[in-house]
Amino acid sequence: MGSSIIVILIFLVMATFIVVAIEIRERRRVKQNKPLTDKAEAATPASATPTTADTECCGRHAVCERNSLLSTKPEITYYDDEELDGLAGRSADTYSEAEKQQLNDVFRTLREEDVAGWLRSLQLRNIELTGDIKEEALLIVADRRFA
Repeated sequence: MGSSIIVILIFLVMATFIVVAIEIRERRRVKQNKPLTDKAEAATPASATPTTADTECCGRHAVCERNSLLSTKPEITYYDDEELDGLAGRSADTYSEAEKQQLNDVFRTLREEDVAGWLRSLQLRNIELTGDIKEEALLIVADRRFA
């Protein structure tokens, strides 16, 4: 009976060390993504720090919101593509060639870092992408996510 208690205690101690090591590694990873710039910022708790602009990831999320396709904000962001609102609520296979070209033109002018946000915007506006653009856009988002 005494040896089984010792084995359980050793197991619990090892598990604790593993959890602590994982936590330390995660904190280092987050710290490397966004270094602190001054001592005042280091003293500020993460919950009190304002969120950064859409131009950069703050590194405080398990999944960067800039590369996520989930609509986390209800407001719509336009990417100089207000003309695409005419496609809302329609199936992509009903688009005319001119409408497909218009959609393609907007997509080709986007910066890679804006593609995920644009896809969220289209989702909120109920605008369906054509198959070729959807495939390429998803590849760009996946590449940025794993880069």
